[in-house]
Amino acid sequence: MATKGLLAKKIGMTQVFTEKGELLPVTVLEAGPCTVVGLRAVQKDGYGAVQLGFGEVEEKKLTRATAGHFKKAGVKAHRHLKEVRLKADAAYTVGQALKADLFAAGELVDVTGTTKGKGFSGQHKRHHFGRGPVTHGSHNIKQPGSIGSSSTPSRVYKGMRMAGQLGNAQRTTMHLKVVRVDLDRNLLLVNGDVPGHKNSVVLVRDSARQPKGKK
Repeated sequence: MATKGLLAKKIGMTQVFTEKGELLPVTVLEAGPCTVVGLRAVQKDGYGAVQLGFGEVEEKKLTRATAGHFKKAGVKAHRHLKEVRLKADAAYTVGQALKADLFAAGELVDVTGTTKGKGFSGQHKRHHFGRGPVTHGSHNIKQPGSIGSSSTPSRVYKGMRMAGQLGNAQRTTMHLKVVRVDLDRNLLLVNGDVPGHKNSVVLVRDSARQPKGKK
């Protein structure tokens, strides 16, 4: 479980050089500023968490219940609201602003987002199936083939890989290294790609566990 987190907007990808001259692909994230809207305590709620608001929005565009939630907390209305589970009680205060300086270069983070939706896709694109033979008059080049036996079990097993919805699912990319922190523009540059399209909102947390082979 994480100890800190931020909501960020995915700006896009670029390349940067390290001090050693290495060229690294990085994803640029506009990390915050996030406003602490609420807190969850272990003794009262059974778990520790901090509720973050990101991206200001006009109050009239929200439901009355959501607008009342922000009004009760005494903070401005935000478009995105997310609760980040923490190991212990949050050491924050309601109304506090969290920015990119919450993380430092060299840290490992986990980024959670929603992948790009690609609609209904066949088994080749969705599960990387191989094709059938193309010689001797074969007509099953892109057919899925058998999906189960006839007499036993006389049904299709659950989880059978077939054509269907691809993408538009929550995914977490783990152990991404923070290459650079731009405090002036509130940007985080992380090594590698993160799920989601440009301008999508992602959740950045410190890595819950170390990658294999590292201490």
